Amino acid sequence: MSSAARTDPIILSRDLIRRPSVTPADAGALDVLGTALERLGFACHRMTFEGDGSAPIDNLYARLGERGNGRTFCFAGHSDVVPAGDVAGWSLDPFSGEIADGILYGRGAVDMKSAIASFVEAAERFTAERGRNFGGAISLLITGDEEGIAVNGTKKVLRWMHDKGEVIDACIVGEPTCQAKLGDMVKIGRRGSMSGWLTVFGAQGHVAYPHLADNPIPRLIRTLDALIQRKLDQGTDWFQPSNLEVTTIDVDNPANNVIPAKASAVFNIRFNVRHSSEALIAWIREVCDIHAGPHEIKFQVSGEAFLTEPGQLSEIVAGAIKERTGIQPELSTTGGTSDARFIRSHCEVVEFGLVGRTMHKLNEHVALADIRTLADIYKTVLDRYFTP
Repeated sequence: MSSAARTDPIILSRDLIRRPSVTPADAGALDVLGTALERLGFACHRMTFEGDGSAPIDNLYARLGERGNGRTFCFAGHSDVVPAGDVAGWSLDPFSGEIADGILYGRGAVDMKSAIASFVEAAERFTAERGRNFGGAISLLITGDEEGIAVNGTKKVLRWMHDKGEVIDACIVGEPTCQAKLGDMVKIGRRGSMSGWLTVFGAQGHVAYPHLADNPIPRLIRTLDALIQRKLDQGTDWFQPSNLEVTTIDVDNPANNVIPAKASAVFNIRFNVRHSSEALIAWIREVCDIHAGPHEIKFQVSGEAFLTEPGQLSEIVAGAIKERTGIQPELSTTGGTSDARFIRSHCEVVEFGLVGRTMHKLNEHVALADIRTLADIYKTVLDRYFTP
């Protein structure tokens, strides 16, 4: 293939940004990506999953090479983006992919369309040097449901892969992990996340006759206080301490002379590997049984805590970063959740991508130089992973 026909990660990033793929819409983003991958010889599988309380979601799995000859290295990511927000607050159209002073602007520039484009270019350069018989396979797992509730995306693609015998041996997720400079942080795990919705019931009545009513608010306060006061753990070598935060308390009572019939609260726990959601739910139910009286509680678990112990994969990624940037990255588990929480059950996984300072913000942007350097890093990761 001539150099003129080569993938340019900046052009591909712009093409992807110009597809307004706000969850759950695809807006043609996976068509753009699939076309680029098929030109390189990837076998592309498009799949749409629906149901389970979510809109239909488009997903893509693409593979180049045969795992039967060796291992499969997977790049995972998402083509969906969060809404642009107040468009008037953007200096440039959020879906124009405009470039100004060496900076690419647009929703998804950081999170994470430029990372997808960088990996495609890295895979192309790698196979141009090594040929198609490099001792394994390269694949991409791209979902349109990461910024949403994530039920019709990566989780179901992984199930499809299992059914089809598609196995991956190592994975890098292209989330924007860096804090200040490209290369300063790699994520080797994530805390788990779960939310609880608690409603405590009482009996409505006049405040002047409390003996004829049952105020649920004091019981809700006692329950929340018992949850808040418990120190869940001291953290671990790789994780900060687990933490419970109350995010809202609602009574929906406009009158100051009426005892309400119910009081509600919502809380979230970010927990490390010392806990499972199952154990935390059992503890919360016990506290509610003691303090809440008549109540109702429901939970939503976004993901369990996990850790990819430092080893071959993290060393390969860190070594590639050091080679290309001169920076020794910090191995971290900070931040929210990502689709790595699903992939970790299938293979070892780390996360590495661009600087995340502007993700989800107005004027999301990335330096063109960082896109090219990220492609260099991904290329070096492939070189090192498939070194005999």
